[in-house]
Amino acid sequence: MSWTAEELARDSGAEILSDPGGAATGFAIDSREVEAGDLFIGIPGERVDGGNFAAGVIEAGAWGALVTPAAAEAIGDPGGVVLVHPDPVRALGSLAGAHRASLECPVIGVTGSSGKTSTKDILASLLATEGETLASRGNRNTEIGMPLEILRAGPETRFLVLEMAMRGRGQIERLAEIAKPDLGVIVSIGPAHLDLLGSIEAIAAAKSELIEGLAPGSVAVIPSDEPLLDPHRRDDLKMVTFGPGGDVELLEADGRLLTISAFGTGHKVSVNFDQPHNRVNLLASIAAAEAVGVRPPSDLGVAFSALRGERIGLQDGVLVINDCYNANPSSVSAALDDLAEESARRGGRSVAVLGDMLELGPQERDFHVATGRDARQHGVGLLVTVGPLAKAMVDGFDGESVSVSTARDAADAVPGLLEEGDTVLVKGSRGVGLDLLTERLREQG
Repeated sequence: MSWTAEELARDSGAEILSDPGGAATGFAIDSREVEAGDLFIGIPGERVDGGNFAAGVIEAGAWGALVTPAAAEAIGDPGGVVLVHPDPVRALGSLAGAHRASLECPVIGVTGSSGKTSTKDILASLLATEGETLASRGNRNTEIGMPLEILRAGPETRFLVLEMAMRGRGQIERLAEIAKPDLGVIVSIGPAHLDLLGSIEAIAAAKSELIEGLAPGSVAVIPSDEPLLDPHRRDDLKMVTFGPGGDVELLEADGRLLTISAFGTGHKVSVNFDQPHNRVNLLASIAAAEAVGVRPPSDLGVAFSALRGERIGLQDGVLVINDCYNANPSSVSAALDDLAEESARRGGRSVAVLGDMLELGPQERDFHVATGRDARQHGVGLLVTVGPLAKAMVDGFDGESVSVSTARDAADAVPGLLEEGDTVLVKGSRGVGLDLLTERLREQG
């Protein structure tokens, strides 16, 4: 794929300041990751306008840059294409929206309070059995990251799966406006970002902006047991449910061999994962795949994104479950399910290293105490809390516990607390930085 300056200006609403010719063959927002032929998009930040790096990026080989008027004034003699727009993020979204309109493949949007990344990974693996599938990479699920993923799609793309993140009202609406998904998947509703939205009902409404953004006749996939989504159902959509009693449900799990009913038809699917929550995510993925004509294969291998249930084997038979990408009460409970099953299968003690769950609003302490009770009910033998909020988990937990202040403290303390045969869950909000602990354990193991 390639884009001339005239095409980019037309689709983004930008003004051409300089055009030596040629065409862009890619897009980048990080000046350190720009490749030859890329259009660098300078995103204004709180402290620095990314467009200030445009001159150096063009000199280093970028085809051109799209920047704010203020940044354009500082470029001088650019030696490449320069496009100017007062809002580069809006321009990027417009570019992606125009490109999406040219695509002939089904576009699937995936959101949820927890499980959206793993569902995206599973769905991409399902669809890849039938053709070239492009799925969002890493955390490219915002109004900046998602458009970059859309712009990667080309004529060869058979399916496009886009993860959509939400931190407030109107954000999913904007993402749906850009992506215009043919199918929307809401994996779960849970207490995440309560500090911004105030109530679980408001969270459900914000996630349901994906349903609102679907064209009549499209398909919406939602949990069968989530009444919070009932007010957001639409009669002009095909509403598909997954989970107990839903259109797609799990009938039996014999280890990694799952028996699943999808729209009344039974399927046996052998998978490469054990986590109970990923079995649920598989149901959502099968519902979406069936909607675009792809049936589940008998054998499905999924490459999950980093820091989401990764298994790390250490010396003395210790197994670490590295699930520290992010955390809220729902996702921690799901991870504790995984820990309990893995520990029961392996024998030995279960250890939970749990960090602060951020952005939970005025009830944050209550949520942390409840998570401590949840850990106790899941049979956790040792609870290690990391951070001032997580310390409240101890009030709901009556077993052995240790509390530390930071991820660095945890990295120093946890290795000495582990015993032969332990199964160790590491999970907390991204801001806690518990990947420092998992890397320390990996190095020592």
